Amino acid sequence: MTLPSSDIERVRFGPSSAFSAAFSGRRSAARRNRLLLIGSVLLLVSVHLLSTGVRQGDLSSRPRGILMEVMYPFDAAMARMARTARRIFRSYLDLVGVNQENQRLKTRLSQLDLLEARLAEMEADNQRLSQLLEVRRALSMNAVAANVIGGDATGMSRTILVDRGERSGLKPGLAVLSEQGVVGKLIAVSRDSSRVLLLEDHNCAADVLDQRSRIHAIVAGAVDDGVVLKYVQRSEDVKPGDRLVTSGLDGVFPRGLLVGTINQVRPQSSGLFLDVRVAPAANFRQLEQVLVLTEQPARSSDQN
Repeated sequence: MTLPSSDIERVRFGPSSAFSAAFSGRRSAARRNRLLLIGSVLLLVSVHLLSTGVRQGDLSSRPRGILMEVMYPFDAAMARMARTARRIFRSYLDLVGVNQENQRLKTRLSQLDLLEARLAEMEADNQRLSQLLEVRRALSMNAVAANVIGGDATGMSRTILVDRGERSGLKPGLAVLSEQGVVGKLIAVSRDSSRVLLLEDHNCAADVLDQRSRIHAIVAGAVDDGVVLKYVQRSEDVKPGDRLVTSGLDGVFPRGLLVGTINQVRPQSSGLFLDVRVAPAANFRQLEQVLVLTEQPARSSDQN
């Protein structure tokens, strides 16, 4: 019996081809293992050459030198990066320290500004109190200094509130002064505070004397606004610029205290009197400390 040619070829070459493939695979694996072994040996030799000293001129120093030449750029770059990193870190620490010092200095500067403002305010208070004490010595009368702590919340009258009351010997009707001149008089007193009716209120009045012409009149607050000189006849001699002082005839204010200055004189539209406007000596909007007389002056006789 004759076999087909394809079967003859399969019988002839089948087992040999399988054997050749298996042999080729084992040879490739052996080659890879051999290369891995050689690489490992070379790595160990390199590490050994780098970690141990060699004699001058020794052949084993040549690979070491070549490896050092190859690695030098990388080593130099790493060294530069390390130095740069150290500088950046030191700069960061310095910047943090400068920022903290800056914050500390800003805080200190704010504290110094606050202290300076407080010292300036204390100096201004002391100056005003010194001037009030000079007024008290000039009057030779008993008086107490008081701080202004409030105004009129209702707007129905022109008043201020001070921090002295009955415990300081105050009572209604006493005169209130500033270093500039007459302020007003007490109208209500409690244990530790008092209310002052300002001279610019139409319910407050003071008997005054024109220092130049020596005529008497009444200074009071105007109903609309400001301060006026009342009951000055058309024939009487008053001029803008005349200074008005207390006459002492009202029994509230001692004689000779500055009340204000005449700044406008004109005839009234009808009647026998002049319309005389007065600029008060005291600035009622800037009062901070006042002097309250604790005794009422004796009424002065009319001494022109």
